[in-house]
Amino acid sequence: MMYFEMRTYTVKIGKMNEYISLFEHVGLPILSKYATLVGYWQAESGELNQIIHIWAYESLDDRIEKRRALYQDQEWLTAFIPEALPMLEKQESRILVPSSFSPLR
Repeated sequence: MMYFEMRTYTVKIGKMNEYISLFEHVGLPILSKYATLVGYWQAESGELNQIIHIWAYESLDDRIEKRRALYQDQEWLTAFIPEALPMLEKQESRILVPSSFSPLR
């Protein structure tokens, strides 16, 4: 069984395209060394200026280990984080466990 992490970021008004471009070209190549991207979406209704992405992990321990490695990655710390954080208002993270009939398990 896989574990999924749903991360929701609220981007400052007017910064969505800049943030998505930065993530696509800088953040994603780095983060992909540590986690498997399941999907990446922009909110078109409800609370706007949000990006939702889901990442897959083998286990909760796998997530802890890979996030720890990411937080020590110098490219992540110098090329992505200093550029990305000023564009964000808030972030939320949820761990999701698939039900027995979920197509993603």
